Amino acid sequence: MLSIGSLQNGVPLKVLCIGCHSDDIEIGCGGTILQLLSRNPNLDFTWMVFSSGGSEREKEARKSVELFLEKAKKKDLIVKDFRDGFFPFEGANIKAVFEEELKQRMPDLVFTQNRKDAHQDHRLVAELTWNTFRNHLVLEYEIPKYDGDLGQPNFFVPLDKAMCTSKVDHLMKAFQTQRSKRWFEPETFMALMRLRGMECNAPSGYAEAFYSRKFVL
Repeated sequence: MLSIGSLQNGVPLKVLCIGCHSDDIEIGCGGTILQLLSRNPNLDFTWMVFSSGGSEREKEARKSVELFLEKAKKKDLIVKDFRDGFFPFEGANIKAVFEEELKQRMPDLVFTQNRKDAHQDHRLVAELTWNTFRNHLVLEYEIPKYDGDLGQPNFFVPLDKAMCTSKVDHLMKAFQTQRSKRWFEPETFMALMRLRGMECNAPSGYAEAFYSRKFVL
């Protein structure tokens, strides 16, 4: 299990979570976040959502942060209103957010979208994450979708089954606008975590998986 809570002698570690849409972070790494906080709440979170401003989805993002980061020492939610599906055409403005609002935070750990994701918004944000944070631990999370773009991750975080259940419960509770989508179901999320748990031989049988381009021991 990734254990970062005790690396800085009582100083809260800074965790940056980046998502294009209001449920991306929670789907991709919600279980890992819950488990990290259960083991050491001395974490300082910045939660960046690029497409949700001024809508019902923004309300859902705020509700979700309260659920997932309930135990965090510090949490800062930033919500923007970039148009869903049009990120590549607003690349300069999105890059400015990275340069002007995120880079200065100097995180110890970054969760972001997968650079090989089929969604164009996700790919752009992944690229800009690496452009901005060149000497950081960056983990790219995965999101199941109709495109069938799941790959072969190389970084696994075994999860207690209770954390998986809490993750799914929070997703269902926070994101009511997504409940009509056939893929947005508890079985989908539990199945992916079960598959990744099998791949890494997790003791509980469950895990979340990530793509790590650069990992320094």
